[in-house]
Amino acid sequence: MSKRDRRHRQTSRQAVEPEMDRSWVPHDVAGILLVSRDPYLQEEAKRIVAAAGGRLSTVADVAEAVHGWDSADVVLVGSDVRELPPRRRAPTVLLGRASEGDGLWRLAAAHGAERVAVLPEAAAWLAEHLSMSGSPEPGGVVVGIIGGCGGAGATTTAIWLAQAAADHGVSTMLIDGDPLGGGLELAVSAEDIPGLRWPDFTETRGSLDPAQFRDSLPVAGGFAYLSWPGTREPFQAPDAGAMAAVMDAARRSFELILVDIGRSGEAARTLAWDCDRILLLVTAHLKAAVAAGRILNELPPMDAGLVVRGSNASSVDAGVIAESLGLPLLGVLPEVRGVAAGTELGRLLELGRRKPVNRFAMSVLELKGAIQ
Repeated sequence: MSKRDRRHRQTSRQAVEPEMDRSWVPHDVAGILLVSRDPYLQEEAKRIVAAAGGRLSTVADVAEAVHGWDSADVVLVGSDVRELPPRRRAPTVLLGRASEGDGLWRLAAAHGAERVAVLPEAAAWLAEHLSMSGSPEPGGVVVGIIGGCGGAGATTTAIWLAQAAADHGVSTMLIDGDPLGGGLELAVSAEDIPGLRWPDFTETRGSLDPAQFRDSLPVAGGFAYLSWPGTREPFQAPDAGAMAAVMDAARRSFELILVDIGRSGEAARTLAWDCDRILLLVTAHLKAAVAAGRILNELPPMDAGLVVRGSNASSVDAGVIAESLGLPLLGVLPEVRGVAAGTELGRLLELGRRKPVNRFAMSVLELKGAIQ
């Protein structure tokens, strides 16, 4: 999988309009290979690739696909394909129908597919994604942060990583991925900072202008952020298509995008697929490690690393937890007095200035390749 391909990871379970903004014009025509004998998927792919301005080659099975597989810019595989050619890169997009349900996601994980397009709902997104495949610009790196157990400190870690990256001169955005989390903005600042929140993107379709998107967001600690509202009033959440448009705009607007994914199964099946890399957080206890293993099984196949929150005499060794989960240990989140109160009072950024926190954050970012 090329570095460019990894950085173009996109969400998949979307409900998007058939019309799209064609402001993102490809620099080169992409060569696209479809492997499927399903007539419906073939016709849909032909129509979508034509809209994207690409060149489509269609083969019915894997045996025919072998010679053109690695030379194609994009490899589309239909859900009727159950086996892949040996020693070839993973398919770029798995195509399927909404009626196939969660089986599509399991098949995508088995194939190592980078993303899933559920047709016909995701047709407009797929056309736009294919049009971008000819662009030399890779876009920003998306790093997802997810707690493997309750109280692991995923939100705190996400905020501190965003702050450290911004201090290092990296253009950074932090995204609140949990609509039931109470609003990440409350932990970032005690003040009501002007800027758009998730519900403001409810009607979004197609492409967002990167400059306008960047300028519309609230900023704290040197980084932009997109939060769910920190109020008790009900709000309408954007659908998957609108969220996909936001994630695409984030990639084209910032060098580093950190996503506080949340621990719901739906988040793991959607926002996690937008990420290039995953940080899994866990407390240093046996029960937490077991819970983290279950979360890990829900995540798409991608580069992942482990962060362990603190340790004491009664805790399980961080290295042992990492070994049991089969993940590299990227760091130990330091225990900092006042984190709980800081979260309630919007003062986590103040605590992030402390030397142990800064050392931890910079170490994790450098190990994950988020900063040079």
